[in-house]
Amino acid sequence: MTGLFEISTQGQGLYEFTTKVQDWVRGQKVEDGLLTLFVRHTSCSLLIQENADPEVQTDLRNFFHRLVPPTTDPSMSYLTHTYEGPDDMPAHIKAAMMPVSLSIPVMNGRLALGTWQGIYLFEHRNAPHQRQVAVHLSR
Repeated sequence: MTGLFEISTQGQGLYEFTTKVQDWVRGQKVEDGLLTLFVRHTSCSLLIQENADPEVQTDLRNFFHRLVPPTTDPSMSYLTHTYEGPDDMPAHIKAAMMPVSLSIPVMNGRLALGTWQGIYLFEHRNAPHQRQVAVHLSR
């Protein structure tokens, strides 16, 4: 079974879509299987991360911004791919460092996530985007 999720972003940050995925899995009526998610873009990532305290998301965004600042930062002057804006190449670097696909077991018709785990699209660009995440559920 396959599908596609559309996720609207409003700039850099983590966008949880766990409920959308859980609802989709429930609709497939599969007791046990493996769910694969794959983001179809090169400037965002997928993460399983804590969904209880929003400070975790803020800290992750701030950490990766500090680790890979925009090309306007003097420390990034060695980058040559700059014509799509100062956040573009740093977004590609962040996406290269983080997962673009996830595998999640499905047990008893539910995602086998831990108590505080959520599924996120991590947007690395400043501008709003429409992102697509392909989904596949195998038995």
